[in-house]
Amino acid sequence: EADAPFRRRALPVYFISRETPREAKWTGKMDKSEAVMNYQTLERTIGHQFADIGLLDLADQLKYEKKHNISHRHLEGKSLGMIFQKTSTRTRVSFETGMYQLGGQALFLSNRDLQIGRGEPVQDTARVLSRYLDGIMIRTYEQKEVEDLANYGSIPIINGLTDFCHPCQVLADLMTIREKFAVLEGLKMCYIGDGNNMANSLIVGGLKTGMKVSIATPAEVMAFAEPNPNFFITDDPMKAAENADVVITDTWASMGQEAEKEVRMKAFQGYQVNDELLAAAKPGCMVQHCLPAYREQEITTKVFETKFSRKQKTACTHRRPLWLL
Repeated sequence: EADAPFRRRALPVYFISRETPREAKWTGKMDKSEAVMNYQTLERTIGHQFADIGLLDLADQLKYEKKHNISHRHLEGKSLGMIFQKTSTRTRVSFETGMYQLGGQALFLSNRDLQIGRGEPVQDTARVLSRYLDGIMIRTYEQKEVEDLANYGSIPIINGLTDFCHPCQVLADLMTIREKFAVLEGLKMCYIGDGNNMANSLIVGGLKTGMKVSIATPAEVMAFAEPNPNFFITDDPMKAAENADVVITDTWASMGQEAEKEVRMKAFQGYQVNDELLAAAKPGCMVQHCLPAYREQEITTKVFETKFSRKQKTACTHRRPLWLL
């Protein structure tokens, strides 16, 4: 395996399911049936991304090697294409840095750089890039774009983010949580805010690693048809935060939802991570935010500046899916 780091295999970061649940647009008056997402469907679609906790073990190993100047250029001579339909700070820097540290090179590809931005069918882009590159990371809007690349391409595809899920970010979050608490199993993870891609991946990632997961979001945004003994969803942030070891939040209006900002600002009033909410959690609880953060909206400035977790884990964790390809 060491001399074939880009051997294609069914990695947790692949998204090749044909059964992506319907994604509902938040209007503030959504029909509940539009927002219901069955947990079994969610787990079937993105659950395999967290099937192997060994990803985090490998993350720890590579971090140790980096810290102690131990060479780990496992991707010498390999090239990763990074397609950005959505702009990014952390995703671009972490993947580009990760490829460099592993001995490979990363190519930044925006809509302006690719014919896909001018209407070229994704299957043509996937086939052509598969001839030039050793892997593709894509950060985009629709989950279908990632799956189409996997279906038509012949090289590994990494989901850097879609509107449906954010797997690499959550792997970084889980790594950071485990570094603080030494374990994941048995911990309670609480998410406050929009039932978005972060919520989807945190639910599956938390449950897959033995954590208890609670979500506080307006009832119309996310609902699950089938209960899980370790999963709790409510529209009451204080109830969700009770005895939580980890409290996580995200922006109320993600990229591409600017037109919904006003209605979202009203809908998510009360879903703020602040001192009052943290008083319901366990003393010394960890607070995480996937960034960018909007202070005094989803999180107060005081909490953000005093409880902010160590985001440098992201760059370290993003090297793991690259090496495992």
